[in-house]
Amino acid sequence: TNTKEEDPNLVNVESQMVGTAYLAPNPESAPFIKVGDPIEKGQVFCIIEAMKLFNEIESEISGIVEEICINDSDPIEYGQTLIKVRKT
Repeated sequence: TNTKEEDPNLVNVESQMVGTAYLAPNPESAPFIKVGDPIEKGQVFCIIEAMKLFNEIESEISGIVEEICINDSDPIEYGQTLIKVRKT
C-alpha cells in the first residue's frame, strides 16, 4: 500500500552535487549497498563523478536501506533523492 503520509522514520538521502552516479566502486565490483542492507552514518553508498572527480557519497544517517532511487550511471541533479533509509 502506497500512502501519501510521510513516514517520519524514512529519510531521503539527497545528492549535494550534480554528476553521474555509480553504485559500485568499479564495474567488476558488487554494489556498495542493496535494499534491506544495514547502513551506518558515514558509510559510502555510491560515487558521484563530477568533472572527472569521483566523490564518495556517505549516508547522513544509520538505518536500513529501504529503496535505491537511482540506477548505475544515472545523471544526478542537485537535491535528487539517491536512497531512502529507514532509521533504526
